[in-house]
Amino acid sequence: MVGPIRPQFVLFGSSIVQYSFSNGGWGAILADLYSRKADILLRGYAGWNSRRALQVLEQVFPKDATVQPSNMRKIATHLKSLTGNTRIIFLSAPPINEEQIRESLSGIIGELNRTNKLCKMYADACVELCREMDIKVVDLYTSIQKRKDWATTCFTDGIHLSSEGSKVVAEEILKVLKDADWEPSLHWNSLAAEFGEDSPYDLVGIDGKTMNVSDQSFARLMQWGLSNGN
Repeated sequence: MVGPIRPQFVLFGSSIVQYSFSNGGWGAILADLYSRKADILLRGYAGWNSRRALQVLEQVFPKDATVQPSNMRKIATHLKSLTGNTRIIFLSAPPINEEQIRESLSGIIGELNRTNKLCKMYADACVELCREMDIKVVDLYTSIQKRKDWATTCFTDGIHLSSEGSKVVAEEILKVLKDADWEPSLHWNSLAAEFGEDSPYDLVGIDGKTMNVSDQSFARLMQWGLSNGN
């Protein structure tokens, strides 16, 4: 255990999560924005689905809980049974570029059994479940397709997100965090920088005065090409 205790964001999912720190990924964006404010913990497992996730759910999020029938409902029910300080955001299935998958992965995977039509069904089911259970959700299927060039710019292989696709994910998560009526707020701009108080040992500027550079989040927004509204 390392102190001081910070808020923790646990990213739990399949390859979209596991690779979220690669290639300018959305996990890396969040980790950078929340440096000195919160810890971003990665629990991503490429190739997994909700059935596989259920097998380790109580190891990743330990607690005895009564579960209900569907896989996503079981996961949601378990997470909601954790401490009152736990906040949940679900990400729906994103769209895919079927043609790009065939071109880039045809020699690796068998017949394509994932289609955009199927992704939409899963995304709609996730959004509906979250509405029913009062859980915050990011509809990635819809959000990513708001970009006119989404099919050619948002993926590395038709499935996994490029840096441009990750920007969409990060922006949508930040929107949810900004709009949520959670106390305390978990939006990056609402959290104080750790050890952010002025100190005589701070950097010294050319004017001879000390500079407190503990919070450079706005510069990070510009670095990642994100909207200042986030």
